[in-house]
Amino acid sequence: MTPTSPTASPGAADTGSAERAWTPVSIYTLAVVTIIYALNFLDRTILSVVLPLIKQDLHLSDTMLGLITGFAFVLLYSGLAVPIARLADRSNRRNILAVGCAVWSAMTVATGLVQNVAQLALSRFLMGAGEAAGIAPSTALLSDRFAARVRPLAMSIMTAGSGVAALVMLPIAGLIAQHHGWRMTYFVAGGIGLAMAALLYLTVPEPARRGGPVTQRTPFAEVWAQLRQLRSFRWICLAGALLAINAYAVLTWTPTFLMRVHDLGPAEAGASFGPIKGFANIVGVIFGGAITAWAARRDTKWLLLVPAIGAAIAMPAEIVFLLSDDLPIAFTGLAIASFAGVIHFGPTYAALAAIVPPSMRATTTAIFLFCVNMVGQIIGPLAIGYLNDRWAGSLGEDAIRYSMILGGICAFLAALILTYAARHLRHDIARYEDATA
Repeated sequence: MTPTSPTASPGAADTGSAERAWTPVSIYTLAVVTIIYALNFLDRTILSVVLPLIKQDLHLSDTMLGLITGFAFVLLYSGLAVPIARLADRSNRRNILAVGCAVWSAMTVATGLVQNVAQLALSRFLMGAGEAAGIAPSTALLSDRFAARVRPLAMSIMTAGSGVAALVMLPIAGLIAQHHGWRMTYFVAGGIGLAMAALLYLTVPEPARRGGPVTQRTPFAEVWAQLRQLRSFRWICLAGALLAINAYAVLTWTPTFLMRVHDLGPAEAGASFGPIKGFANIVGVIFGGAITAWAARRDTKWLLLVPAIGAAIAMPAEIVFLLSDDLPIAFTGLAIASFAGVIHFGPTYAALAAIVPPSMRATTTAIFLFCVNMVGQIIGPLAIGYLNDRWAGSLGEDAIRYSMILGGICAFLAALILTYAARHLRHDIARYEDATA
């Protein structure tokens, strides 16, 4: 049967050949979801580019900015992710993603209207509620749109959206902020997000679920009981949390680092950090997905060993970036760290999809993201902000140079944990395959 066209009516299900790797519908779906993933990344990280401007405008400390950046955002983001994913495991994932995109984009616009720290915290809080409907429904949707043999690459292309945002969108955000104010940056980003939410709902068909439609929801207690028996899952969660500390520390504080240590302006910081990180992220996630898809066909443990190698490389590269006074050398370290530090994205999601049945994939991803974000988004920005304030008296503007080393240490620990988790992955995949045979 011919796959549903991209212009099919909302709610239409694709009943085309599940085993065709790339079709017009799958490519179109991946493109739209990738752009929305990029906006998901952009809306939460605009704050990093305009942080000094907001600090001056609202008279905030680094510790308070770190608290608002991470803690205020992550409360609803993590708290709602699991129930939304539970809904996505048996409902229309396209619709859930479209509503989520519309909500977080509206809150992005609202952020441009805040007048005090309480309103800024509230806007971040509600933005997190919308973004909770982002990644889990997206990964579940793509898991059914793409066969297992190409799934790591498809997931990596989706997560390359964060690189697209850093490469293209953050520099534009920096320019808008410098010439038109930080508020206008939020208005533009939120408006684009609202348009993409409508495009997703009107043109992207909901794929048929592999194995047939889900007629009965698996109780959460049963999902949790099954996940607890998977040794690889617990270690993947721990490694993901450590990698998230590093990722959110870098995303939140690097533009400020460039302004304080290397005397760049907001536009210069965005125009240098964005393209370097963005291009390296795109290459890194696609390389990670492609090499893992090839290697995992020979041994599934490479779904975690490739990310482990990337995480191990990230630490020394970040130290070069932070400690070098020569800007070209520092940017070289940033590029290598950005490339290596995102290799894990696609393979990790593919590993999670491989150890559970389709009816549990969105919930499994959401539980993973709950663990990752509750640790990473809270500790990463807040710890760096606290250390900046703590060491400012003795180190001055260079305090941020040393506080950000914490992220690199976490990446190296994650590499060790992923290597250990890979020892259990093959057994957990075989356990799922035996249960469904």
